[in-house]
Amino acid sequence: MIARDGWTLILTGLLVTVVALWAATRWDNLYVFAIGVLFAIATLFTVYFFRDPERVIQAEPDMLMAPADGRVVKIDTLATYPFVGDRAIQVSIFLSVFNVHVNRVPTAGTIAYVKYNPGQFLAAYEDKASEVNEQTEIGLVTQSGRKVIFKQIAGIIARRIVCRLSQGETVAAGSRFGMIKFGSRVDLLVPSDSRITVKVGQAVYGGKTVMGYLAPPVTVSNTSKDREEINEQL
Repeated sequence: MIARDGWTLILTGLLVTVVALWAATRWDNLYVFAIGVLFAIATLFTVYFFRDPERVIQAEPDMLMAPADGRVVKIDTLATYPFVGDRAIQVSIFLSVFNVHVNRVPTAGTIAYVKYNPGQFLAAYEDKASEVNEQTEIGLVTQSGRKVIFKQIAGIIARRIVCRLSQGETVAAGSRFGMIKFGSRVDLLVPSDSRITVKVGQAVYGGKTVMGYLAPPVTVSNTSKDREEINEQL
């Protein structure tokens, strides 16, 4: 299966290839033939890049699925991050041009906001890329009320971020929501009490690899009620 974002480039490359090879044959021109071969190779790579394999999603409540294919390059704890809370865990995935670039929702919930932030185009594997590069930030509230952020971050080559999510939309874990063309980075930010099960350097696959689990929310009302019952018994 090919991602729909790639069809314009694929068809354009195919058209140029056919025209160049036809012209080279008609005029017996080796130079034009070489151009046709180069476009054919580029078109084949474009088909490979925009591949979108079907995957069986087996998500559980509060399970965190990988939002993209790639390699984990950073796991860090941040002192604070708006929306997530006072402390947050950041997991960063670097996508090379050889990875599948279709992005997937990490956990089920409702989209709280979608924010585009213009910026630079540093190499996506650099730590600063999470802060200064062009990116789209998506905030999500899970079914249990936990707050999660995932980011699509552009790199040196990637200059086109596609995000089809909108505020108020209800999404399922592992569902496709967009892509970043030609090399990029995807960050996942979750509450600090979450349990992360991946390691730096590990290869992950969107909608398939389990990144970790969100901690169950603490129900204050129930806790207070339990204390009152204990006091009454005493």
